[in-house]
Amino acid sequence: MKFFSAFVVSLLLYSDAALSGAETKSKKLIEFGWDEPDTAFLRAHIEEMRNTPFDGCVFHVDYRKADGGKGRFTWEAWGERVFTKGELADALAELKATKFGRFDRNFLRFNTTPGKLDWFDGHSAVLTNSYLAARLAHEGHCPGLLFDIEQYEGPLFDYRKQRDAKSKSWEIYAAQVRRRGREVMQSFQSGYPDLTVFLTFGYSLPWAETENGRKPLADCHYGLLAPFLDGMLEAAHGQTRLVDGCELSYGYKTTEQFVAARKAAQQGLLPIVGDAESYRKYMELGFGIWLDQDWRKHGWDVAGVSKNYFTPGTFQASVRSALNICDQYVWIYSESPHWWNESGGPSKLPEEYVEALKKARE
Repeated sequence: MKFFSAFVVSLLLYSDAALSGAETKSKKLIEFGWDEPDTAFLRAHIEEMRNTPFDGCVFHVDYRKADGGKGRFTWEAWGERVFTKGELADALAELKATKFGRFDRNFLRFNTTPGKLDWFDGHSAVLTNSYLAARLAHEGHCPGLLFDIEQYEGPLFDYRKQRDAKSKSWEIYAAQVRRRGREVMQSFQSGYPDLTVFLTFGYSLPWAETENGRKPLADCHYGLLAPFLDGMLEAAHGQTRLVDGCELSYGYKTTEQFVAARKAAQQGLLPIVGDAESYRKYMELGFGIWLDQDWRKHGWDVAGVSKNYFTPGTFQASVRSALNICDQYVWIYSESPHWWNESGGPSKLPEEYVEALKKARE
């Protein structure tokens, strides 16, 4: 992992000059929100997407049903259903026909849904689908996968909710989950050697849930994510990279918060990492920022932007800090505002925020 030296970190904490932007030009901004496109949208609207401040986005993949309709590969792949290459042929054709140009950091979303399998059940379908997803990303000229580990449906990573938790110890489950992590990474790399696996959360989430080591992983909602990542790192090789997207940073406003997150990634969370050497070699740190942060509580005012959790000014400063302190990727999440839609152009997105994002990376 390309961690900053203590000297650079001190500069980030105490010197405005360190945020001059010299380091931001090689960093990448990724869009990932409720305006998430499918492959058909990408092909149809790539020109307007290229005109945004982003380098790429997260997209989902649909599959072709026998009756001609569409199903959701992204949301159905982590289960007992085995998909075929033919079912994903339309999506691949659309990716190959899209003239991405500079908008070329697009990650195929792969969820852990429906996630109703126990870790001791057969995972052959999951592994086949993992391979297909990675192969599609590779042939579609994408840098890799957005691996969304959130427990939308099944509590995959909560040991307390596993089927056999009463008869199998934490250690037994952790060993099995580590094995599955290794197998999934092997499938990813078989389909796409040297890919990037962009995680919404890496070790940062289970570490936060342990309250910096005060609670055991067995008592955490995402405790089993740690051994799963251990398995992924165990199988990683070549130029493969994993990115901890650090969704915990959604509401960060200060440089100090990003620096603290980096310090935790560099040193603090190592007690829950199985192999620190592999972690440093293959894992990078990214940051997520939620533009309309918790809008149900704070609101999202299109006319009075000073009322929003992130004003244009604080949004610009937050993104700038994130770009300086991350290894490579910062992703912008949004729900109410959309950067693009079917009719072309953005919606519920004041121009001040577009300009703020441009300035953040100048």
